[in-house]
Amino acid sequence: MPSDVIKFTVRTDADLMKRFRYIAEYNARSANRELEVLMKRYIAEFEKKHGKIDLE
Repeated sequence: MPSDVIKFTVRTDADLMKRFRYIAEYNARSANRELEVLMKRYIAEFEKKHGKIDLE
């Protein structure tokens, strides 16, 4: 695994996770990939509204 990849655990309701996995499968993605896609969209929307996030 590349050194820039971070693993983390999410605690959530079982029903919510089942529904999320259903949607991920519908989109031909793993739950992990689906979450990554959603995070990228959310960040893009945030930056569009508030400006680029500067991490340096």
